[in-house]
Amino acid sequence: MNETTRRLLCVRGLRAFGDGCISLLLPVYLITLGFTPLMVGVITTATLLGSAALVLLVGLYASRFAPRRLLVSAAWLMTGTGVAFGLVTDFWPLVVIAAVGTLNPSGGDVSVFLPLEQAALARAVDDRRRTWLFARYSLIGALAAAGGSLAAAVPQLIAHAVELKLALQAMFLLYAAFGLAAVAIYGGLPAWAAEGEIGHAPLRESRRIVFTLAALFSLDAFGGGFIVQSMLALWLFERFDLSLATAAAIFFWTGLLTAFSYLVAVRIASRIGLVNTMVFTHLPSSILLVLVPFMPTLEWAVALLIVRSALSQMDVPTRNSYVMAVVAPRERAAAASVTAVPRSLAASLSPLLTGYLLSVSTFGLALVIAGCVKITYDLLLLATFRAVRPPEEVESC
Repeated sequence: MNETTRRLLCVRGLRAFGDGCISLLLPVYLITLGFTPLMVGVITTATLLGSAALVLLVGLYASRFAPRRLLVSAAWLMTGTGVAFGLVTDFWPLVVIAAVGTLNPSGGDVSVFLPLEQAALARAVDDRRRTWLFARYSLIGALAAAGGSLAAAVPQLIAHAVELKLALQAMFLLYAAFGLAAVAIYGGLPAWAAEGEIGHAPLRESRRIVFTLAALFSLDAFGGGFIVQSMLALWLFERFDLSLATAAAIFFWTGLLTAFSYLVAVRIASRIGLVNTMVFTHLPSSILLVLVPFMPTLEWAVALLIVRSALSQMDVPTRNSYVMAVVAPRERAAAASVTAVPRSLAASLSPLLTGYLLSVSTFGLALVIAGCVKITYDLLLLATFRAVRPPEEVESC
């Protein structure tokens, strides 16, 4: 593992810990400030729209700047976002901060960091080790996010000594501190890519396949937007009157199972291929999601969510690896951005609808809609790309 890879994986862990913590605390903090579920949905939507805009800018202009400079700039923005959220308490200023900042309500990675890091990781190894490296990248992120979810219980645990609102604001400042650490780590990256070695290029020869993947991923993201971690936590709070500490424990275990599922995904992909792995693990998880709101007790609902977590994210490293495999090396940063931007835009619409649905009923209709949309995505992906194989699968035939 070279120096670039080590630093990128290190920052991935820091960012994921912060995202896992903040995505769970965000709805609690906003409700503490007196906001309604619909207002929480508006702010969550603003964060995803802002992420989409930033990723789009990276896709359009990444070739003009050194990737290291872009990553450092994004880390400074992360720092500013944490400080602003920790100090501002009014609704509309928070909407603006959410739109221009790096806050991530999903617990996964939908940020401006993603396309730059993916392109750098893809060029760090050969085709046969690419999926393994992406699985390791996802594993570190998921483990750190699970730890962040567990750390989200801290404000409630110390609420007897410190006002809950102040404890929550302190966690946003901790998020800002992680941004400062990312600035330092990114700053030590060696020069690569746009600084003269390979460079980035806009989409040309890979345009058709990337646009098709982007459309399919957007459908999946639209479904996923209904259940980003912040909104799923809000549903649990509203439906079952769940405590923050209990929610933290639940999301810790679901995150832990998700993390180790990435390693299993690599083994499955080596046997049945990347596309088949994406579909045949994701499809049953989507069916489970549809069933969750019909569970009569918290225990049954959590049991299904835990089982689902062991399956639902196996498509993440395989999807990332697949996109990097089927495009030209110089077009990887552009491909990562083009597939990420529509996903972020599609996902940004759903939390607002979830907030509205929760304000009407706590049944969980948003989960049913999300599962049905994801099932449709799985079937379309299989029908469209089953025959489009990455180089390592073609060579093994």
